[in-house]
Amino acid sequence: MKAIRLTLICHALTQAQKSGCLAHADDGILALAHSPQGLAAEVRVLTAPERRACETAAGFSAQVQVEPALADCCLGRWQGMPLKRLQAEEPEALARWLGDPHSAPHGGESFARLCERVGAWLAAFDRPGAWLAVTHPWVMRAVLMTLLECPLGAAGRIDVLPLSRLELSYAGQWRLRLG
Repeated sequence: MKAIRLTLICHALTQAQKSGCLAHADDGILALAHSPQGLAAEVRVLTAPERRACETAAGFSAQVQVEPALADCCLGRWQGMPLKRLQAEEPEALARWLGDPHSAPHGGESFARLCERVGAWLAAFDRPGAWLAVTHPWVMRAVLMTLLECPLGAAGRIDVLPLSRLELSYAGQWRLRLG
């Protein structure tokens, strides 16, 4: 069995993040202050299908493969909405969604379902070598909850900043790589 090195990286900053809005699939990234660090030639790049992830991935490589399993948590009718508006108009629904990982009052995907989706992808990932996967904060939280077998409610205690990295390795089991 050949080892797998998988680095998940959060997409770059978007205007939606900067202005306190929930994500929308068409959100683009803001201009980067500096170019992303170059990759070794053998590193292959995957990206979530959303625009912000694809734009971030393009900064790392011209050869990028879209991976649907890395898609952001579907927020249904809440996509693109300002958090302040949700707090004013649907405070109970927002509190339920933030407090219950099985809740999806927006009509989209619950965090628990996202964890199942991402966990299934991780369990089936059997491509040896070095990989970089550009994705989203909620997906990175789901990977951590799955890998560490944490209660899903713990995800709310993790901040994932733009361009944050999460390094994993696999040689019989997935392991978190701290460095």
